[in-house]
Amino acid sequence: MKNSKIALSPEHRMALLKELQQRFENNSHRHEGIAWEKVRQRLEDQPEKLLALDEMEETGGEPDVVGVDKHTGEYLFFDCAAESPKGRRSLCYDREALDSRKEHKPQNSAVDLAKAMGISLLTEQQYRDLQQLGKFDTKTSSWVATPAEIRKHGGAIFCDCRYDHVFTYHNGAESYYAARGFRGVLKV
Repeated sequence: MKNSKIALSPEHRMALLKELQQRFENNSHRHEGIAWEKVRQRLEDQPEKLLALDEMEETGGEPDVVGVDKHTGEYLFFDCAAESPKGRRSLCYDREALDSRKEHKPQNSAVDLAKAMGISLLTEQQYRDLQQLGKFDTKTSSWVATPAEIRKHGGAIFCDCRYDHVFTYHNGAESYYAARGFRGVLKV
């Protein structure tokens, strides 16, 4: 993932920025009061963030600006694909869970893949905030950042949206399913 690229070619960078701008403009309800030029300037100043956004895009996340971090002033990019990103499914929760599987191991874990991409898993609250912007995960589910007190007992949490409600569930962290992936957040 992230380690395979050092920088985007100028052509790729321009194509990615164009794609992000188009998504930004087509979904203005997600980021009212935020100007694309300010977001673009931050991206231009932080090329490593463009690499992370490129990974989000390549794995099917359709990243878009959804707000501003109240504490740091950074722009928040969330995966806004209608369903859990296709290139990030069939993953157990974290490295400990992956290592605990004796057979039928998935290729990776959600936490490890997010770290390699330079992003973080959405928290449960961020997932709920995303659901205020549209309908997401109506057929899939997404691992979310699991509190340590749950993880220490071998569990992990995931969310989805059914019947116009957001549900949070638990599962063994070592479990994985074809319809469960993860959604990420990137701060720029």
